[in-house]
Amino acid sequence: MRAVRDLVRTAVLSSYGVTGIATGGPLGRVLGRLGLAHPGIHIEVEPELTVDLGLTVAYGLPIAEVARQVESSVRYTMHNALGREPDRVSIRIGRLVHQHGIAPAPEPASAEPGPSDLAASGTDVA
Repeated sequence: MRAVRDLVRTAVLSSYGVTGIATGGPLGRVLGRLGLAHPGIHIEVEPELTVDLGLTVAYGLPIAEVARQVESSVRYTMHNALGREPDRVSIRIGRLVHQHGIAPAPEPASAEPGPSDLAASGTDVA
């Protein structure tokens, strides 16, 4: 089970936008450091293979897209390593973390082009 947990951890942390595994609060951090628990990653094998994840995500990124990439990475990794995909992958976002170097998502542009948009397009407008 430890090897499967390590595979999942590697797949999760290599996904763009994931800043870490949620620790589950002060008690979870203490138990994790003692090796008694693995907060943020819970894997069950019986009756079906399920993976429950608690993650922290970089602020400003689309959370749904990060979660989709994490799920895809976990499924791909487990399929290649075990020959079986999980029946269910649940992802819970514990918090958002601002990281330097990752810019927040830009504000959505208005549907109507403005004069500067037309000038910047390089087309001749009469």
